[in-house]
Order: sequence, then C-alpha cells, then structure tokens
Amino acid sequence: MREWSPELVVDEAFARRLISDRFPDVGTRSLTLLAEGWDNAVWVAEDGWAFRFPQRELGVRGLARELDVLPRLAPLLPLAVPVPELRGVPTGDYPWPFFGFRLVPGHEAALAGLDDDARARLARPLGEFLRVLHDQGAAVVAGLDVPVDPLGRGDPAVRVPRIRERLVELEELRLGPAAEAFEPLLAAAGALAAPHAQVLVHGDLHARHVLVDGDGTPTGVIDWGDLCLADPSVDLSVVWSLLPRPARREFEAAYGPIDETTHLRARMLAVHLCASLAVYARTEALPALEYESLAGLERAGAG
Repeated sequence: MREWSPELVVDEAFARRLISDRFPDVGTRSLTLLAEGWDNAVWVAEDGWAFRFPQRELGVRGLARELDVLPRLAPLLPLAVPVPELRGVPTGDYPWPFFGFRLVPGHEAALAGLDDDARARLARPLGEFLRVLHDQGAAVVAGLDVPVDPLGRGDPAVRVPRIRERLVELEELRLGPAAEAFEPLLAAAGALAAPHAQVLVHGDLHARHVLVDGDGTPTGVIDWGDLCLADPSVDLSVVWSLLPRPARREFEAAYGPIDETTHLRARMLAVHLCASLAVYARTEALPALEYESLAGLERAGAG
C-alpha cells in the first residue's frame, strides 16, 4: 500500500449521501470529483458548493485546523482561499469532520500547461500573497492550536535523508536526473542548522495548490491541511519549483529580500516536493502532473 492510499474512499454515492444527510438544502443530483490528493477528496455539488472529505485519518487534524484558521485568514489574503461555511460532523457512517465551501475559481497550475511567460506573471501575485501570509498570518491565528513545523519540513537533518530516498525512487522509475546530480545541493543544505524563524505557512505550496484562470493569472490557493508555524522557506520552495529563473527577482520585489540560507532551504524543499509528486504522478498515471513535477525538479536542481 502506498503512503497516499485512502483508508476510507469517499466515492460519488457516499459523498452524495453524506452531503444530503447533513445539508439537505444542497443539490446533489450532479456531483463531480474535482480533485483527489494524498489525504482528501473534493466533490463539487450544485450551486457552486464544494465539499472536502478526509480519506485518511492523518488528514483529519489538518482539516480541523482549516476549519479554525481559514475563516480568519481569508479576509487578509490577496488571493482566494476555501472558506468553510458548511461543517459536517462525524457520525457512525463517517468518522471524521468535513466541510463545504464556495468553489474557488480556477484550475491547478500543474495542469495548465503554463509557458515561461505565464509563469513569470505568477511571480508578483505569489510574492504579495506570501508576504501578507508570512508577515501577518501568525498574529491572526494567535491563541489557536497551530503546531510548529510538525513534519520537520524546514529541518535539513529531517528532510535531506528523505530527499535522497525520493531521488532513489525516481531512479528506480527511470524518471528525472540521476540522484547524484543533486548531491552538491543536498550536502550544502545538510550542513545548515535547524531554522528558528516561525511564520504562518501554507506548508505544502506547489503547482497543484496554486489555481490559475485561462490566462494563467493566479486566482486562489487551496489545500491548507499542512498549515503550521515554520520557517518561510517551507513556502518559498514554490519560487524554485514553479517560477523560471528571471521571474525570481520579480517575486522578491513583491515579497521582500530573501537571504541565501533561506533560498538554499527553499531549493532543498522544492526538490523534495517535486520528486515526491513525480513518484505519485507516475504511480497514479497522471502524466500532466508528472511532466510539471519533473520540470520543477529540473528548475530547482539548476539553481
């Protein structure tokens, strides 16, 4: 069983029953599976309602944080985020909470086929978005149960060994560059101490979680289940995985200066995210995501 395999599958019939039982005023004659990730499935009902269902117990704590934090955070941010309005409580047939929200417009950047010009146009909006989140987010969630980097994403002692494992998986699948090509980067990152900075971060920011419209303009950021307090590099990995090199200055013009140590941590994390997504995409037969993930891996590795 792969690490992302669901423990409880919320298929169309189950989603329809859960929604109808808890929220009878929501139309469910038409249900569409919008997305399925490592922890959750999202089904779209009628009248623009979307419902996020955990499919693994591991994702439940993150969803609970989304319920607490996103309504507070949404008014602050310059891009749309899912705002829980309909809250489903656990019962005998489904042991976890779930929530409904008004569908955030757009589609995954990973599936948009963005060229370098379109990617460059993402730089300033993403920089503005993360500046606000990192500068003001921690104050917004003060008093809530928000953990400090529970997966050690920003700690090279935790992350570098896992990156090496992912790169070996890629080699076994005959995907991407050879693992040894990343050794200079991993050796440099591995020499860094654990970070002390703590800002509010999305925690899992990559091309699947950035939404864009038909012109490639960013419209929203989704899937906040890994939200936590951590080093800003945890989110700044998106600079290396998603943006072409010339656009990084534009990002920093909007976000603010980023020191070399933070850039190094961010590159390290971009390699891990892209390698993990590439393995997932190949295993689940998602060719567009595989292509995007391998391209992001190349961007991060090239520096």
